[in-house]
Amino acid sequence: MRVVSGIQPTGNLHLGNYLGAIRNWVAMQDAMDADSECLFFLADLHAISQPHEPAALHAGTLEMTAALVACGIDPERSILFNQAQIPAHAELQWLLGGSARMGWLNRMTQWKDKAGKNREGQSVALFTYPVLQAADVLLYQATHVPVGEDQKQHLELARDIAQKFNNDFATEDAPVFTLPDPIIPPAAARIMSLRNGSAKMSKSDPSEMSRINLIDDADTVMKKIKKAKTDAEPLPSEAKGLEERAEALNLVTIFGALTGQSVDEVLSEYSGQGFGSFKPALGEVLVETLAPINARFMALKEDREALDAILARGAAKARERGLPTLDAAYKALGLVRG
Repeated sequence: MRVVSGIQPTGNLHLGNYLGAIRNWVAMQDAMDADSECLFFLADLHAISQPHEPAALHAGTLEMTAALVACGIDPERSILFNQAQIPAHAELQWLLGGSARMGWLNRMTQWKDKAGKNREGQSVALFTYPVLQAADVLLYQATHVPVGEDQKQHLELARDIAQKFNNDFATEDAPVFTLPDPIIPPAAARIMSLRNGSAKMSKSDPSEMSRINLIDDADTVMKKIKKAKTDAEPLPSEAKGLEERAEALNLVTIFGALTGQSVDEVLSEYSGQGFGSFKPALGEVLVETLAPINARFMALKEDREALDAILARGAAKARERGLPTLDAAYKALGLVRG
């Protein structure tokens, strides 16, 4: 079993990233046996598909590396690297471009959402982004890829590209690419903005008060929770009572995700209480969870030498695993690789 997954290095991780993805990465890493492995990468090549500041991208890559390690990704047990150190990602994307089809890419929901009405003004990289995603996983013969609802379509595309390449240039007995299967993580908590219960928690929100960053100190966490938008009603005894109370549901969901309880279990404990008592309890749980992550991150982020070494070691391991696939793809296409 080989699991491959990536994350864009576009700023500090927040609570939604941690509960929705990173915590599951750590769980997968910890569950791996001696014959299996995880490859986790910083998707810096994907980041250039949209306008960016070069210095900020480089700094963000190092910060994200520190944050992932602080959250529990162990470079000794998982392969942690950034795409830009592995030219094979971009090479394989080009080789797969002959098998990918314009119609397939045009149907990508994320392309439609991000391009909006100005498709002609978007970068080619944004349009071909899913082909690079396919290369990211096919290069390493990934058997499994963790996917959320917004990435299922992209994994299906990777399978389609791999299948067409195998059909056109390989044999059934000796395919070039493994078709990866999705890993649907345990129902991840959907964490919403602290200022708007109908919008996802996001690093792009201009208000710092809308999110809990994993690097927030205890005072900042407590302040943000205290000021989080709620209502004047007490908490009900069951989840049904929160159906029209998005902000209240969000805070209860966060509490449950951190403590391993369902929404109903949290409500059974706090039923009838107002947010004057619930918010401090939530703040304490958050501080307890984030304090060790914060401490580890603050120690790591200033150690540029250690972060560079982590990425270099990971890149060396990734190159070793990806090279046979890249060679096989060139050979299958009739290309002589220098």
